[in-house]
Amino acid sequence: MSAPGRARFVSLDMFRGATIFLMIVVNTAGPGAAPFAQLSHAPWFGFTLADLIFPTFLFAVGNAMSFALRPDLAARAFLTRVAKRAALIFLLGFLMFWYPFVAPGPDGGFVAKSLGDARIPGVLQRIALCYLLAAPIARYCSPRAVLVICAALLIGYWLILLGFSPAGQAYAPLGNIGTTIDLTLFGRDHLYRKMGGFDPEGLLGTLPATVNVLAGFLVGRRVQRAGNHARSVAGIAFAGAGSIALPLLWSPWFPIGKRLWTGPFALLTIGIDMLLLAGFVWAIEVRGVAVGRRFLTILGRNPLAIYIFSELLVVTLQLVPVPPYGGLYDWIGIAVFQTIAPGPVGSLACAICYALVCWTFGWWLDRRGWLLKV
Repeated sequence: MSAPGRARFVSLDMFRGATIFLMIVVNTAGPGAAPFAQLSHAPWFGFTLADLIFPTFLFAVGNAMSFALRPDLAARAFLTRVAKRAALIFLLGFLMFWYPFVAPGPDGGFVAKSLGDARIPGVLQRIALCYLLAAPIARYCSPRAVLVICAALLIGYWLILLGFSPAGQAYAPLGNIGTTIDLTLFGRDHLYRKMGGFDPEGLLGTLPATVNVLAGFLVGRRVQRAGNHARSVAGIAFAGAGSIALPLLWSPWFPIGKRLWTGPFALLTIGIDMLLLAGFVWAIEVRGVAVGRRFLTILGRNPLAIYIFSELLVVTLQLVPVPPYGGLYDWIGIAVFQTIAPGPVGSLACAICYALVCWTFGWWLDRRGWLLKV
């Protein structure tokens, strides 16, 4: 835990803050009714607003990396720091899924939850692995080399799926080589439970997801070198439009899908994020727009802490039984918000209010000048 020191990139903080707010809204949809379709992930192939959130956060990680990398740091110290940060983020993700560490026992009490069925992959775990891969590439490779590596990761991932999966199973949830690797290394009990053995944050998908981080790094480096002016923003927006066009050409052979994190999905989300970030930079840095600055900056300064808080708080609320609804968050969503606004509107209102509670936690951290870093 540390206090902020040097000046931060305001539009990046706001960009990251908007991402965290939407991530919480999507992850904690109010119970009692199905959320709006765009706030639910596509079942397999396809694309929704909810699918954009995680790759946008990875893009923001890379963008922040372009400002945080210290070229004066010795190679051994740099690699040690990267490894420690990645290990800590991975551990936090694992502990977050294991929380609350106890489960109801047969006698009405509580017993310790077994590690034998704790999920190993996860959102923070993927962030950790992507950071571990991307940071050395960002430091030691030229921008042109980074682009070549990005192309190699996307095409290589595609060829691995086609070349090592059983015939006709390259894009199937349980038949692709990525699922085989996860089942072999972790076992079914340590993977995501809702898809029969397929884990959307599996190991092989780390390769294309790393491209989202590297793209964010390149865009951040571009802003630093070219400056925060209209021409720089136009260049980012133009490149973003090109990144959106490529997956539309590729998708007939490799469909767009978040769960498999296909190459076209990575490129599509990178293109959208470039356009969004260009908009933030233009509005905040070029035009000086101040609307929403304080609100989003509070979220963007402590995204990891606020995300973990949002995940742990909703689990804690659900530990409080409220018959016949289930847990306390179920009662809030059904008895309160579904009564006021039945259907997806009530679900969204509940999620937004919950996100505002998490914002309050971020405000509390910010008021004390605390930046939680790993």
